[in-house]
Amino acid sequence: MTPITLPVHPLTASAFAPFGDVIEANPASMRLINGGTTERYHALARAEAAGEDARVIINIFRGAPRRFPYAVDMMERHPLGSQSFSPLSGRPFLVVVAEDEGGRPGIPRVFYARGDQGVNYRRNVWHHPLMTLGETADFLVVDREGPDNNLEEFFFDLPYIIAEPSP
Repeated sequence: MTPITLPVHPLTASAFAPFGDVIEANPASMRLINGGTTERYHALARAEAAGEDARVIINIFRGAPRRFPYAVDMMERHPLGSQSFSPLSGRPFLVVVAEDEGGRPGIPRVFYARGDQGVNYRRNVWHHPLMTLGETADFLVVDREGPDNNLEEFFFDLPYIIAEPSP
């Protein structure tokens, strides 16, 4: 059986809505604060942390770039909390997500995120681990810390392929 090559789509709030939030400066949410010297882009995403003694934490992840063509052979999800990724290095990255189909991921969808966009995966959304492009890049990551297992992985029998991505 031949692997399926996945198309890469631009990351937009409407296309990504079934999976979570796009984190970017949205003029509709802008408020001036600090005597008019600062633009605040308000409530762009909501962090989730379910479970007793769970809390929301902030991390920095440093991701090594992927080589293409790339085989997507697994997906993961976090049943107890959301997870957001916002680039600190201003570098683009790929976002790979899938809808749940009976406890396993469906066909993945691939989005090209610009260096000024981040994403917030809702609880239980299937996604691929961090996928940086071109060079090592840092990301501000907001997720859940606490007791109980917050990671589920699924490995595909036949991987999906991402060709060389372009914006």
